[in-house]
Amino acid sequence: MGKINAIITGIGGYVPDYVLNNEELSRMVDTNDEWIMTRVGIKERRILTEEGLGTSYMARKAAKQLMQKTGVDPDTIDAVIVTTSTADYKFPSTASIVLGKLGLKNAFAFDFWAACCGFLYTLDVAASMIQCGRYKKIIVIGADKMSSVVDYKDRATCPLFGDGAAAVLVEGTEEENIGVMDSYFRADGKGLPFLHLKAGGSVCPPSYFTIDHRLHYLYQEGRTVFRYAVTDMSNDVAEVMKRNELTADDVKWVVPHEANLRIIEAVTKRVGLPMEKVVVNIQHYGNTSAATIPLALWDNEKNMKKGDNVIFTAFGAGFVHGASFYKWAYDGSAVAEVK
Repeated sequence: MGKINAIITGIGGYVPDYVLNNEELSRMVDTNDEWIMTRVGIKERRILTEEGLGTSYMARKAAKQLMQKTGVDPDTIDAVIVTTSTADYKFPSTASIVLGKLGLKNAFAFDFWAACCGFLYTLDVAASMIQCGRYKKIIVIGADKMSSVVDYKDRATCPLFGDGAAAVLVEGTEEENIGVMDSYFRADGKGLPFLHLKAGGSVCPPSYFTIDHRLHYLYQEGRTVFRYAVTDMSNDVAEVMKRNELTADDVKWVVPHEANLRIIEAVTKRVGLPMEKVVVNIQHYGNTSAATIPLALWDNEKNMKKGDNVIFTAFGAGFVHGASFYKWAYDGSAVAEVK
């Protein structure tokens, strides 16, 4: 048996029906469309408004579409990995709930927590599991219900985030020069003061005090995060390109974490990649955290061709960051119409 490469063989996605646009948001907090578009490039975001539905609902919807599109036999799935910062519960894992709803009988499930780098890191973990030869088919899902941790009285953060999920099927192949080629991941551990959710964990358990002081919502120092994100993502992309001897001409697509259009523009400018090669959908969905990269793949699948060189890059709370080089494994136009 030759070397096994790990490839994405299909994508499914889901975004809630409810659209929260900038006009409606401006009636909730002191902001306006021009201010939001100028600073972050977001026009609207999707919000899961139905009572009693959480991240697992969106993850299941995305995975179900993925399985329908690929036609994969549910009994052949070895594992389900959900990457999220907004799990349904502290325990059990969101992945176990998804697995149960999908009726997968021969798989195990676990959650992976790496904030906005979640999909990037989890794809690498799944690829390693496939490459070792012990597992054949793994579903990786990036899903976040960011509206559950956003303070809609905070004009600085509430325009940024939305809800959504997307799933990919990762399989093995002996075909050469395809799939996950390389990755460069780092964490510096310095980011806690600048981007966090203060209450609800073991350091600061829920109490009347934490609720009264609105400590169960996301906190971010935007300027600091912006500066670190631009520096780290551009350095990471440059490193991956250098290690794999890729020029700007060699790269077909850049799929970045969709946090802020200005960050994306600054990163691509620093590494000398034109915006025409960058997959951007932030204007429609906002920052869906772990779901941004797979949702961008879902939206752009029809344009992707076998052999395309793809660069992924992301940055998130921690701070965690990284970039990876992926060689696309199928012609997306043949399957993308099924949505």
